[in-house]
Amino acid sequence: MAQKATIYKAHINVADMDRHVYLDVPHTVACHPSETHRRLMLRLLAWALNADENLTFTKGMSSTDEPDLWTKSLSDEIELWIDLGLPDEKRIRKASNRAKKVIIFAYGNNAATAWWQQNKSKITQSDNISVIYINDETLSQLESILARTMQIQLTIESEQAWLTSGDTSITIIPEWWHR
Repeated sequence: MAQKATIYKAHINVADMDRHVYLDVPHTVACHPSETHRRLMLRLLAWALNADENLTFTKGMSSTDEPDLWTKSLSDEIELWIDLGLPDEKRIRKASNRAKKVIIFAYGNNAATAWWQQNKSKITQSDNISVIYINDETLSQLESILARTMQIQLTIESEQAWLTSGDTSITIIPEWWHR
């Protein structure tokens, strides 16, 4: 019998001083059996760092045609495509052609560095692709706050973020590899 996804509820309050975005949004997200807790927490962080009323979680790992998160226009055009991990060149090209803006959240210290060196020249040729690296230490800290029901507050100012959940406070400094 196949394992079922585990459901998590995250109420996220975002105060993004840089973009003047202030949202308080409840999310129900499914953690696919093959998805790690780190990746699940990175999905939530990716949403919070790009908070928008129209930014939605997609089928993600269940679909190769969709990113992990996206924003679509009223005419069904993809405004923002967010992928997590280390996508191959074909997927990056597909995302770049389908969306106005693409953000890749790279993670996995050694693998991400090798992936960046391999794909850097092609990615930097595109004006609509950004790459943000989140290190393993930050992901470990995020994983430590994982609970079936979470209250998360994220404050963003001067391209730094402070995340709090319960008694835990985490400073997040995304490393931009390409904007």
